[in-house]
Amino acid sequence: MSVLFYLGTHHPAWLATAGVPLFVSHRRLKGRKGLPRAASRWALDSGGFTELSMHGAWTVPPREYAAAVRRYAGEIGQMAWAAPQDWMCEPWIVAKTGLPLSEHLARTVGNYLDLKSIDPALKIIPVIQGWRRQDYEDCADRYERAGIDLAAEPVVGLGSVCRRQATGEAAQIVGTLAGRGYRLHGFGFKVLGLAECGSSLTSADSLAWSFEARRRPPLPGCSGHKNCANCLRYAHRWRERVLKVISCPRPHQLAFDIAWEAA
Repeated sequence: MSVLFYLGTHHPAWLATAGVPLFVSHRRLKGRKGLPRAASRWALDSGGFTELSMHGAWTVPPREYAAAVRRYAGEIGQMAWAAPQDWMCEPWIVAKTGLPLSEHLARTVGNYLDLKSIDPALKIIPVIQGWRRQDYEDCADRYERAGIDLAAEPVVGLGSVCRRQATGEAAQIVGTLAGRGYRLHGFGFKVLGLAECGSSLTSADSLAWSFEARRRPPLPGCSGHKNCANCLRYAHRWRERVLKVISCPRPHQLAFDIAWEAA
């Protein structure tokens, strides 16, 4: 299966210039008077991890977020989908909110239902949250009990996996949900995670290129900045290597990973 890869960026202006699928956060777009016109398809991140990390709760009302999604879809164009205001389930996030993990699952499903009731035309995708495999299955069952046929959805987001995607448990979670017939989007999947789980994903996104670039000298010809953490040229180069990993037969994936780490 071919994985559609969304290049993460914190520069909204790239929507008009990058020419490849992008993943952009609501936190980077909100409050801007002028918005770029997209040159390619893109997807919207709700900024949930930052929101819960900073505040321990969502401070953006669903109606406000729905209005923002509607505006982005109309003014920017080519928006493939938008993430809901889901509740991440990493232990440190659960500790920050002070709520039981089961409440995070309930609020994740509830927000998706709320947003779709506010405006059924919004391209909001359901996101499955959890920490252990059973949590994800419980979250999926909550959607099903609410009348949402996840197997019929074009995309189903998979949250709270990116920081342990190289583990066997993460691969089991992806495999279990893909086995239910869900077309999964992997949030924040890096090269090794894509090599391990890419065959079970429909799409994925990553901003890892920027974090990598911060620890490296600028590319030849990029003397205008001390590193390439904000460099479209570097991002394109990184994306091309990711696409090779995704498309490469599994016995050769490790060689690409090593080549990338050594570059």
